[in-house]
Amino acid sequence: MEDKKEKLPSTRIQWYPGHMAKTKREIIEDLKLIDVVIEILDARIPISSQNPDIKNIIARKKKIVLLNKCDLADEVETKKWMEYFEKQGLPVVLVNSNDGKGINQVISKIEDVMKEEIEENEKKGRVGKIIRVLILGIPNVGKSSFINRVSKKTTAKVGNRPGVTTQKQWIRVAKNIELLDTPGVLWPKFESEEVGLNLAFTGSIKDDILDKEEIAFYLLKYLIENYLDLLCAKYDLNNEEIQENLKNYEDENQVILETMEQIGKRRGALVSGGRVDNKKVSNIILQDFREAKIGRITLEKVAN
Repeated sequence: MEDKKEKLPSTRIQWYPGHMAKTKREIIEDLKLIDVVIEILDARIPISSQNPDIKNIIARKKKIVLLNKCDLADEVETKKWMEYFEKQGLPVVLVNSNDGKGINQVISKIEDVMKEEIEENEKKGRVGKIIRVLILGIPNVGKSSFINRVSKKTTAKVGNRPGVTTQKQWIRVAKNIELLDTPGVLWPKFESEEVGLNLAFTGSIKDDILDKEEIAFYLLKYLIENYLDLLCAKYDLNNEEIQENLKNYEDENQVILETMEQIGKRRGALVSGGRVDNKKVSNIILQDFREAKIGRITLEKVAN
């Protein structure tokens, strides 16, 4: 199917509350104390979930990439993303903070990254020197869930919405390792509409400031173009009919709208008179995607 990514919405998705600017300033200050930076990325959107402002700030620090929510992402694409980061010399760990997958590997990875410094400190008699690790990530990427898993506590507040962590805190996770948690930080202006959409799809931007019907429309567009089999299986849609319509209709938007209407009817998202409730079906599509009920889906793919 041809690439139609150029047909993006005209609506600008931007969100940069004042506390994020303050957090960014604090991170710059905290880096003076830090040995290793762990950047938690959403495995479904590894690039869109990588804050470009922070990337420049931490450029000279030792770094580990965690691809979190790997249980929600396309396994084939996740493997490609691991190779992508490893080619850049970045250690990568696949993590599912909800069930604990990959958590134990993180401590080992921190020790591996700091191996030379640990050996050097021991030579100087500084045995057991604390390794301080900064945890970074955008809102709703799963930082708090990760910290609770790795520390085996419920120190960090957890919620399936952005903005739950509001202040930084140090957490001891091993005899010689401390983590510094920070609030999620977005950046003032998204470099493309696609980045803004990806963050909206995955819930990294608060739903209450978005037009959810528009967001669901463009998510459905992506699913039709890239995961049509999963979409049809989930909502009992006719795969061949949708593909035929895409070939024959002059306006692709008509196909998307018809598909959304069919999903609404299948799921009983109706109002009086049997009409589809667009708001309700939009919520269904977004929620099903975020909970992987449609299937394991990656929104960004490594460029060939």
